[in-house]
Amino acid sequence: MLAWRLSNTMDTAVCVDALDEALTRFERPDIFNTDQGSPFTSAAFTGRLTSAGIRISMDGRGRWIDNVFIERLWWSLKDEDVSLKGNADGCEARTGIAAWIRFYNTGRPHQALAGRAPMAVWRDGVIGVLAGNAVDMPPARWPGLNDATASPPCPPRQQPQQTPRVA
Repeated sequence: MLAWRLSNTMDTAVCVDALDEALTRFERPDIFNTDQGSPFTSAAFTGRLTSAGIRISMDGRGRWIDNVFIERLWWSLKDEDVSLKGNADGCEARTGIAAWIRFYNTGRPHQALAGRAPMAVWRDGVIGVLAGNAVDMPPARWPGLNDATASPPCPPRQQPQQTPRVA
């Protein structure tokens, strides 16, 4: 996963911001696979892809295979992290999701990648001017976005006050 945001709205600007980060940090892809959710079919989102010269492939019309990888990613995130934790608030969710994505990108072996993690495969494939300069963390514009340990602290959970027991 190249970039992500957590939001409790369907605001297109959040999705465009994540797309801008991915396009800034990584090479421009030839094609972008997405689903048909309103943030991804908006003129702002599709216009950004088109202006960058990226072809758009959307799930639907019998083309389930176009989007199978991203659907599997979201299923794994929900099944392995979000559904298990029952986060109390957005801060906890953001921290947990960031840790899971970091593991997914750098530590989790992927069968389709011969048991290697995506970032290791990407680093090995980098050639030309980027060789030896793989980007592991977001630039200063997005500090700590993919690193749960660098995230700003969440407000602490309020612990119930214990009243002394009198015997």
